[in-house]
Amino acid sequence: MNMSQFEPLEKMWGDLLSRVPDHVVMAFEKLDPESRINVVKHLKAMVIEKGWHIEQKKSARIALKAIHSKFPEAPKS
Repeated sequence: MNMSQFEPLEKMWGDLLSRVPDHVVMAFEKLDPESRINVVKHLKAMVIEKGWHIEQKKSARIALKAIHSKFPEAPKS
């Protein structure tokens, strides 16, 4: 895998963790159902697990709030 293949993934996570609800929602909308589940799981892990920086935790909390406000059917766990 070359570096350019990482760019879309970096952009997606950059948008998800941007703290800008519209960017979070736009990034989440582009995901397939399985990826949405995985993203929510990862964001929840960022919030509750040790080892994440407080600013990362804050970004993850904001992302989850934006996702659940726009997509109430999104996985909660």
